[in-house]
Order: sequence, then C-alpha cells, then structure tokens
Amino acid sequence: MAKTICKIFGAVLLLVGIVGFFMHNLLGLHLTMIHNVVHILTGLVALYFGVSGSDSAARTFSQVFGAIYALLGIVGLFQPGIIATVIQFHEAGDPMFMDNIVHLLVGAVFLLVGFIRAPQPAST
Repeated sequence: MAKTICKIFGAVLLLVGIVGFFMHNLLGLHLTMIHNVVHILTGLVALYFGVSGSDSAARTFSQVFGAIYALLGIVGLFQPGIIATVIQFHEAGDPMFMDNIVHLLVGAVFLLVGFIRAPQPAST
C-alpha cells in the first residue's frame, strides 16, 4: 500500500510543483517558486520509493514524510508566519489556511500507510 501511495502522491506533488509555476494560486494554495521546487523534489523522492524502493523503504519514507508534512500543517495553523517566511510568501492578511489543510491531509495519509502493515497470509 505504501508503494502505491508513494506513486500516486509523488505524481500529484510533481504535477502540482510544475503547474504551480504557471498558476500561483491553484485551488487556493500559495505556490511560490520555493514551494514548487519543494513539491517537485518531494514528488520525485516519493516516486522513487513508489517505483524502485522496497515495501519496507516505502513505509519508512511514508512515516518520515508524513510526520514532516503533518508537522508542517500544524505549525502552519498555529504560526502561519513561519511557514510563509520559509516559502517566501509575503501577502499580508492571507493566512494560507488551505495550504495547511492540504499539508495535514497529505501527512495523515502518508502516516497511515506508513504504519499499516500488509495482511500476512495465515500459516498452517
């Protein structure tokens, strides 16, 4: 399951990173140049683990990546200025709420698949 999620989300992150260079406010997200580069790089890493990594490596990646994205979403909700500074977003009064929700959801999905084990066949 982790490899499949890495493939799907890797492709989506890569696509969002590329499209973000042309549509800076895609679906209410704030896609700055650094934000797009991070999406492209993380998408490529996720794709690597989804395509070439072992099941164990994909699960470990999902756990680490999920924790980072969840933490990013939490920090963004409570201290949005920190995240805005990191991604170089400088529009006053815009809380980046949608970005934080997306980060929390992506983090939750990766954490979930990172900690779920594939069912083992019953031994006889």
